[in-house]
Amino acid sequence: MAKVYVGPAGIPIGLKGKRSTLDGIKYVKDIGLNAMEIEFVRGVRMSPSDAEKAGKLAREIGVRLSVHAPYFINLCSDKSDTVEASIKRLMESLERGEAMGATVVVFHPAYYGKLGPEGCYSAVKDNVLRIVDWMRENGVKNVKLGLEVMARRSQFGSLEETFRLVKELNHPQVIAVVDWGHVYARNGGSIDYRAILNMWREYFGNQPMHTHFTAVKYRNGEWVDEHEPIDTNNPPFEPLAQELAKEDLEVTLICESPLLEQDALKMKDMLLKYGNTMA
Repeated sequence: MAKVYVGPAGIPIGLKGKRSTLDGIKYVKDIGLNAMEIEFVRGVRMSPSDAEKAGKLAREIGVRLSVHAPYFINLCSDKSDTVEASIKRLMESLERGEAMGATVVVFHPAYYGKLGPEGCYSAVKDNVLRIVDWMRENGVKNVKLGLEVMARRSQFGSLEETFRLVKELNHPQVIAVVDWGHVYARNGGSIDYRAILNMWREYFGNQPMHTHFTAVKYRNGEWVDEHEPIDTNNPPFEPLAQELAKEDLEVTLICESPLLEQDALKMKDMLLKYGNTMA
């Protein structure tokens, strides 16, 4: 059985009033969840001191924090200023992640663009190595940098190339992040959970997994990365809960459904139903 951390991507929607990050962390704990991803997707708008406060509270009450870096990142751009701005956003996210004791800073690496898949692979690798050097030089030694598996075929981030790159880099602070909905969309509306878990074992052994889950939308003849409530079953969550129960793994599942903590609680119930345990 898997040991799981489950929670929402961002401040829970059921939280009323000022909706601060600290209140969100408390709310997550109060409703029986044990993880929350801090969303910097529109920009890093949290001070280092506020990040420290969030981390202190999360540790005290037992909520695992992670961070999602800004969407505006492209390590394969043919414009050097775009790449430099992307790296700066990642550095800011990593600083805050380290300050709050987050497990990982998740990011969308790149679009293939003019470089194509192999050229982009090399560019992402080189720029991740730059970031790793910066992390070492600046005392960022605990939080990990997570390359997310992406939904669009124009994006760097198939399962194969993400796993290959992380394995090749072989750095303890660089990990692959599996977004189950992204895999489903990229595969044209199909997913084999068992095959992905087997692939994880092949590449990374029993290394803990950080993952995202949401259903996605079918629009204009293709599956697209537009988030839907999990009850739409695109992809279905229950088979994943069943497969995880066969694994001796630590797995974080961040719910990115529009219903956030409501669907996270449904995910928790299904995970427990099949014998997984809350961490």
